Amino acid sequence: MSDIVISARNIYKTFGKGETAQTVLNGAQLDIERGSFVSLMGESGSGKSTMLYLIGGLDRDFTGEIYVAGQDISSLDDKTLSQIRCKNIGFVFQFYNLAANLTVEDNILLPLEMSGRNPASYRDKYEEILEITGLQNKRKSYPSQLSGGQQQRVAIARAVLGEPEIILADEPTGNLDADSGAEIMDLFLRLNEEKGVTILQVTHSEECASYSTRIVRLVNGVIHG
Repeated sequence: MSDIVISARNIYKTFGKGETAQTVLNGAQLDIERGSFVSLMGESGSGKSTMLYLIGGLDRDFTGEIYVAGQDISSLDDKTLSQIRCKNIGFVFQFYNLAANLTVEDNILLPLEMSGRNPASYRDKYEEILEITGLQNKRKSYPSQLSGGQQQRVAIARAVLGEPEIILADEPTGNLDADSGAEIMDLFLRLNEEKGVTILQVTHSEECASYSTRIVRLVNGVIHG
């Protein structure tokens, strides 16, 4: 198990109660190896985003066991889980979630400041991430001055600056045109291949999934592949 960085065992998740209850995860299991690039696919409403949020500790209402970087997140208190997220996981969502009143640079550095880390100690890493994401000339720009693809690059730079070993991405190209989407997937591929970042992305796009090293599918609450 030493090379398994994410392990979800017998995951059950139900929304609602009584006659309106809907089970979206029905004993789902998933192991992801360190350094892999995995795409989780499924029909709309199948529970794939829910699975991602459970793995990231954003939703804790489930039964089963989820291990992230060797830690059983289902048994952690909120403070410890928050520390695990800050240290080990970077999140990228379909909606960029940038602070409109902050520059590109301030948006990227914000999680470091919020977690009590000194941004100055990440200066070299920050410059490297700007180069990788192609944002060197945009550091003083505001989100409203950027294209959708550029805003998503800012979100990715923000997610990886703290050097997480895992990126969880929920439909990261869902709001982008084809060309911008391809740029984002190229960026994920580079981070995976050059930095060894483990990536789990939820996508409905076969094109986006083709960038990954493994595709798994969620069908009737169970993961296959």
